[in-house]
Amino acid sequence: MERRLTAVMAADVVDYSRLMGEDQTATLDALRRLRQGLLLPAIEAHRGKLVKSMGDGWLAAFPSISDAVGCAMALQEGLAPPGPIALRIGIHIGEVVFEGEDLFGDGVNVAARLEALARPGEVLISDSARDSLDGKTAALFSGGAPQQLKNIRRAVAVWHWPPRGVSARISREAPDATSGATPAASRLAAREVPSVAVMPFANLSNDPEQEHFADGLVDDIITSLSKLSGLRVIARNSTFLYKGQSVDIAELAEKLRVRYILEGSIRKSANRIRISAQLIDATSGGHLWAERYDRALDDIFAVQDEITLILATEMQVKLTEGEQARMRYTTTDNVAAWSHWVQGLAHYRAEVSKENMAAARQCWEKALALKPASAPLNAMLAFSHYVSARFGWWGEKATDLTKAKAYIERALALDPQDAVAYSVLGMAALLERDFEAAAGHARRSVRLAPGSADVATFACFTLAFAGYPDEAVAEGERAIDLSPNCPAVYLGHLGNAYRLAGRDDEAIEAFSAYHDRYAGFGLVDLAMIYQQSGRSDLAKQTIKQLLRIRRGYSIATWAESQYRADRAGMAADIEALSAAGLPAD
Repeated sequence: MERRLTAVMAADVVDYSRLMGEDQTATLDALRRLRQGLLLPAIEAHRGKLVKSMGDGWLAAFPSISDAVGCAMALQEGLAPPGPIALRIGIHIGEVVFEGEDLFGDGVNVAARLEALARPGEVLISDSARDSLDGKTAALFSGGAPQQLKNIRRAVAVWHWPPRGVSARISREAPDATSGATPAASRLAAREVPSVAVMPFANLSNDPEQEHFADGLVDDIITSLSKLSGLRVIARNSTFLYKGQSVDIAELAEKLRVRYILEGSIRKSANRIRISAQLIDATSGGHLWAERYDRALDDIFAVQDEITLILATEMQVKLTEGEQARMRYTTTDNVAAWSHWVQGLAHYRAEVSKENMAAARQCWEKALALKPASAPLNAMLAFSHYVSARFGWWGEKATDLTKAKAYIERALALDPQDAVAYSVLGMAALLERDFEAAAGHARRSVRLAPGSADVATFACFTLAFAGYPDEAVAEGERAIDLSPNCPAVYLGHLGNAYRLAGRDDEAIEAFSAYHDRYAGFGLVDLAMIYQQSGRSDLAKQTIKQLLRIRRGYSIATWAESQYRADRAGMAADIEALSAAGLPAD
């Protein structure tokens, strides 16, 4: 037997049993080609040695962690775009025992546990492995949340490449895009509910300032379509990741799990506007509809109405009588006000911060001065004041809450069917500890905008705190289904719902992904879960990591943003945080 410090890579084929059950011959042939054409050459090129083959998995040893990571990345990149085989990979560096042709020890066990945690196409490495990388390569990995691996005594900080978006468990309802289980076209065609992604429209004007104009048009189309119960509309947060990119329609539809893609362009000159749009069926690549509009600028709102109605017709969406009425564009019929509206949306869609929300509010106040009779403008101004009331951004919380409720009242007087107004009304009711009213408003908001990811995640937030965590989970999962590349805060809302519903494993996964995307956020929740489930060492380690990232954070800081119907649960959480080492003040 020989002992030495070694970098170990464990790789495993995703869904091997299912693939074998569907087509044994094709799967074995694909595995043979993977092994001979990619795996063995990659290991050799990175000075490694294949130690063990296990049918659907492999164990390899490398003289350095950079060699192991380089090999793993080469393997995952070599399998992209998704084909019939997908891998998950784990890497650790530690002391191992070589006995003949086999390998044993902590290094092997940790690598294997990390591989089991990885998503398809992902490489997971331990904290010790990342610490051994050069700064440039280490920066490619995100995460660092400590996790207790099965049969491993110490907690291991887990790092991900590529950075995590939504965990496999959270997106479990969607077919695994990397598994290649069935052809994309047949999988998309099999969806019962029509699904569409409205892509960013290209700005063909010479003026870069018109980007806001083009983005606002798309935002409004998505908002109108999200009011339809018979249509799944991908949220703006996910489609705008592809802005300015040349994308393959079939591949894009596969990633976003939709059948239809709407794309277009806009050119504005003086008081004239030209809008081109086309609807593509990704299952065939054919154009279902295409149109070009040359209109006066004031006609932009009529064009939006026409586009959304045609889309619903072409995708064979069944509209109720109420939905037909709600499809009409209602933000404002004043072009100058609309320009301020879309500029505010640009600030609102940016990173959540006091500065960005203040800039959005200023734009919306200018818009409202030009068009006071706008329910959406009043609703979003209500949201800005609710956020300030919750976090104490712009003065007295009570004053901001009063302003938020005044804007809500105006919005609902103008449009009793405004979903965002009900979302904000529900969150405002949380601040007043009126939990039943909060839950009722949240439920109504999702009925009015069943296709809005933002409305769904706000409902998740409200219902969880109001004492209905199971309902909250359903809304949080639906929000992520509507926005596969969701903002990080969606993961925080869903993680909170999972935790309050007693679904700790799923909560850990969601909060770990939240921390990966927004360092430090989600760690306080992870610490509570670990402390309350008897993993106090892991809880204390998590709190130490939290305080390194968010200096001065305390139980009082956390409690200020918590509005729980379950007072006993709140007290237990505070006790857990104190035991884990979070300062009281």
